[in-house]
Amino acid sequence: MNASSLFWRGLVIGFAIAAPVGPIGLLCIQRTLQNGRKHGLVSGLGAASADAVYGTIAGFGLTVISNALVKQQLWLSLIGGLFLLYLGIRTFFAPPAGESAQAKASGLAQAYGTTFILTLTNPVTILSFIAIFAGMGLAAEDRGAGEAMTLVAGVTTGSAAWWLLLSGGVSLLRDKFNQTAMRWVNRAAGIIIGGFGLYTLAMLWR
Repeated sequence: MNASSLFWRGLVIGFAIAAPVGPIGLLCIQRTLQNGRKHGLVSGLGAASADAVYGTIAGFGLTVISNALVKQQLWLSLIGGLFLLYLGIRTFFAPPAGESAQAKASGLAQAYGTTFILTLTNPVTILSFIAIFAGMGLAAEDRGAGEAMTLVAGVTTGSAAWWLLLSGGVSLLRDKFNQTAMRWVNRAAGIIIGGFGLYTLAMLWR
């Protein structure tokens, strides 16, 4: 398979895995409305970076690492669930930002770090990559390093493209939200994100 084909397949995979709106998508939307496009995009790039990590594991056929991660689903789900619950509570009580609020470096680093950790601690992410790569015949153990890197570059680009589109689209609506509306956006997002956390924790005791 040539490099161009691998890149485009990876791009489609990265976009498809990032696109479903879950807790990360809600965080990206809420942060874009709250603090502007830059915060939303950086939040999305944190998730894209985690996708790149899992894409690397699947693309290079690192079965030892992937198997080890799958075996740690319990602890990953526990950490991820608690973190989602924390973010949900924090988002619920977040005051609406003023129109003149500026994105600070520390805030951007936090926005990036939280979504990176959340995506890494979601066992569904690595399972999705393994399943899709295997189904498309892309998880070959004998793939060269150059081919694997091309595939991972496609995955990362596809994931980042989705977050760029989402944050850009939502930012167009930002001026339509006054502080009262933004307060309700924060509360709704907080309840839903916290709900994802509670659901994740509840599934541990099935």
